[in-house]
Parts: sequence; structure tokens; C-alpha cells
Amino acid sequence: MSALKRIVLIVITLLYPLAVYFGLQHFDPRHLVLLLIAIAIIRLSTLEKSPLNHWFWIPLLSLLGIWTWWFNTPLGLKIYPVLVSASFLVLFLWSLKSPPSMIERIARLQDPDLPEQGVRYTRQVTKVWCAFFALNGLTALLITLLGSDSLWALYNGLISYLLMGTLFAGEWLVRQRVMKNAHE
Repeated sequence: MSALKRIVLIVITLLYPLAVYFGLQHFDPRHLVLLLIAIAIIRLSTLEKSPLNHWFWIPLLSLLGIWTWWFNTPLGLKIYPVLVSASFLVLFLWSLKSPPSMIERIARLQDPDLPEQGVRYTRQVTKVWCAFFALNGLTALLITLLGSDSLWALYNGLISYLLMGTLFAGEWLVRQRVMKNAHE
């Protein structure tokens, strides 16, 4: 995926909850399907690098778009963050079944000669991230089904990002200490 496409996809994903929330204040849900179409087009343009986009994201985004358009309900729009957490959960779980684990891959960018202690540590941290994505997805689903639009936007557009950033920063700090001890 080109750097520009990656940046656009990240920005759209980050701003998506706020765009849906503010969009629902002024438009019918079926008119906001354009957000899902934009995400689908960007993902479709990356197929040469990641065929999983074709088999997972494109059909799901298409179904969400059709659901939203047909029933004119925001549910199809609001379920997208749940799917993002679910896809990360699947990706991280898959990496535990097919090593190296996702966090080991990230750690090796900084330390290509990761010692065995570091490999064990990153495997455990990958499990922590799996738990995070499962809980985050479940929370997002419950808020989608039972919460207000403003709570949905607050959780999916701010709180979940803060939780993710806190976990990432905390894990990175602990990893520095673990790697320092492993290299001694």
C-alpha cells in the first residue's frame, strides 16, 4: 500500500466516528453510505498487496452499505468500528498460530536480533492485545446496539483511541526495560 493510501485510510478510520455522528445530525443514514464507499475504494485499491481486503473488507463494507441504504438505518454505519476491532483480533490471533507474533514483528523493526526472552515477551503482549481488541470490539458492539449516537461517537472516536494509545505506550515502555534486561 502506498504511503498516501495508508495515511488516507488511517485518517478516514480515525475520523469516521465523528463524521458519522455529525453526518447523522444533518443527513439520512443512506446518504452517509459514501463514507463506507470511500473506505471500500481505498481498500480495493490495495488488493495487490493484501488479498485479505478482497475476501474480508470489501464484502463486509458492501453489505453494510447495502443494509444502510436499504433500511436507512445508522446501524450499518455504526458497526464499522466493531469490525475494525474484530479484524485486528483475528490478525493478532492468527499471528499467534503462525509466528512470529504481531508484536514480535513490530519489535523486530527496532531490534532485528530479538533475543529469546524478547520473543516470549512479545508473544505474551500479543495475547494482551488480543484481549484488548476483544473487549474493545464487545464494548463498541454494546454501545452500537444499546447506546446513544453521542456515546457511540465518544467511545469510538475518542475513548477507544485513548485506551489503545495508553496500552501501546505502556507496552512500549515495558518492552524497553525487558529488552534492556535481555541484552545484559
